[in-house]
Amino acid sequence: MNLGSSPNRDDEGTRPSDTGAASGSSKRYAPRSPRAALEPERVPEPKRPSRRARHPIVIAGNAVFTIVLVVVIAAGIALSVGKKRFEEPGPLPGEKTVNIPRGLGVRDISELLMREGVISQQWVFIGSVALLKMRDQDLKFGEYRFAKSASIRDVVDTLVEGKVVQHAITIPEGLTSEQIVARLMENPILSGNIKEIPKEGTLLPETYGFPRGMTREQLIQRMQQAQRRVVQEIWERRSPEVPVKTPEDLVTLASIVEKETGKPEERSRVAAVFANRLKQRIRLQSDPTIIYGLVGGKGTLGRPIMRSEIDQPTPYNTYTIAGLPPGPIANPGRASLEATANPARTKELFFVADGTGGHTFSETLDQHQRAVARLRQLEQQQRDPARQQAPADQVPAAAQQTVPAPEPAVANPPPRNSKERPRQPQAKRQTSGQQ
Repeated sequence: MNLGSSPNRDDEGTRPSDTGAASGSSKRYAPRSPRAALEPERVPEPKRPSRRARHPIVIAGNAVFTIVLVVVIAAGIALSVGKKRFEEPGPLPGEKTVNIPRGLGVRDISELLMREGVISQQWVFIGSVALLKMRDQDLKFGEYRFAKSASIRDVVDTLVEGKVVQHAITIPEGLTSEQIVARLMENPILSGNIKEIPKEGTLLPETYGFPRGMTREQLIQRMQQAQRRVVQEIWERRSPEVPVKTPEDLVTLASIVEKETGKPEERSRVAAVFANRLKQRIRLQSDPTIIYGLVGGKGTLGRPIMRSEIDQPTPYNTYTIAGLPPGPIANPGRASLEATANPARTKELFFVADGTGGHTFSETLDQHQRAVARLRQLEQQQRDPARQQAPADQVPAAAQQTVPAPEPAVANPPPRNSKERPRQPQAKRQTSGQQ
């Protein structure tokens, strides 16, 4: 055995072709000696990353990008789910009214809506408000009516647009300012007090819409603004033949027309009678002016006018004063203002109740007296025996005056009480809808 020669033979016996095959297939090197065989095989070192890849900014950038990517994906999922919840039908089984008090924040409002069953997911409501960049004051307080199955989108839109519930109050024509104030004070939906009773004739009778909690003073201001606007419009297109010099006088005369008749078709004829009497300087002799002179803003006497009260001087009693009273006796409506500004073209100077809620109009005293006689006959048929036994001072004044007396205080004086009719204006107002 020649062990010493083995390495040499191995070295010599190693052919290039064998070496190439080994390196090509297994990339293993044949040892040249036993020592070499015992040495561990050398593996090539891996390539070290570049200095740019190991830079802290790059590492931080990669981390930020990863975080942003995760956040974007999460946000997209949240938006998709939130949008679906935002627009899907809500839990309300039916229409519901909810009052949002003043001063509540977004979270407080969401809690209130949750308690009332309007919404079922508070976080969707709060998130929607945040995404729409709304502030607390963008969600308006008030009383809201939410529809059945209202979505959160519907709820938010309603609160932002301030679509509060509108209540209504109707002010009839012919009420005094004191009576109107009393009606406003009785309304439980309005709030606050009224500092003072408005000037007579400055409020426009109309139907007004208002939200819950609106102050009574605010509504009074709206009524005054509406009255000024309407009076100005009507005054600008009045007939030039109307014997009034100012818008205030127009309102005063219209208030008398308003109290004299409740029939729309009669207003222009009643206005014409008063206009003709003013032109001829005949006293208006209007019963409602007697009542206003006695009770003022209370508006109603509660009984027929007594004979003694016809001659009782007051600043408003048009039986004792010439021309118009110093101011309106009520708040006239648009129709009476229109009729007064553009009265019928007639020569009528008298009218008397016809017993059916309307009036009979006459141009001459003779015609008027015949109309009065017909009314007396009708009253006699309707009057019960107890009324015939009433004391003289409690019988309506017109029932005591069959033949008018002269009125020397007026130029071209007509007979006293030439516009004579039953002195029972309260009953007439009830029949015609006036109070």
